[in-house]
Amino acid sequence: MSTSTVAHDPSIYGLMAEFDSPDTLMEAAHKAHDAGYRKMDAYTPFPVEGLDEALGFKPSRLSLIVLIGGLTGIALGYGLQYFISVIDYPVMVGGKPYHSWPAFIPVTYELMILSAALAAVVGMLALNGLPMPYHPVFNAPRFDLASNDRFFLCIESEDPKFDREKTKQFLEQCHPHAVSEVEP
Repeated sequence: MSTSTVAHDPSIYGLMAEFDSPDTLMEAAHKAHDAGYRKMDAYTPFPVEGLDEALGFKPSRLSLIVLIGGLTGIALGYGLQYFISVIDYPVMVGGKPYHSWPAFIPVTYELMILSAALAAVVGMLALNGLPMPYHPVFNAPRFDLASNDRFFLCIESEDPKFDREKTKQFLEQCHPHAVSEVEP
């Protein structure tokens, strides 16, 4: 029983197709995903609704990270106040009980917001792989237009279905402005 695996081509990072409009990019992304390509990314000057689904991206885990950060802030804020007021240094103030939970709410709320915000920033940076001072697509011809008025689809050479010639022919069938190789 033999399994055929396509070896990664280290001489190039991938193939990049340049499109004039978000509609042609969306059409190409759908075609590429339907054709079985999974290691690809798109670069646009503005957000294109539905592009992440067209590329086959999974939903982000950032909301879970923010929830965990908020719950951690609640636990730390309330726990710290409880420890100080009830266990470590109990002081009777105006006849109130040591565990006066309504007084703990403002600080608990503020620590929840702070922890959730910090988790959002750190989680976003981690999930996006930032900071990233270098990426091979920065050297692609005309890629600087990705921040102006062009739309790019890059199929990476790490994709199991990637074949330099077949992938180039596939991208050319999507009617791009140009198809170029991206060097690593």
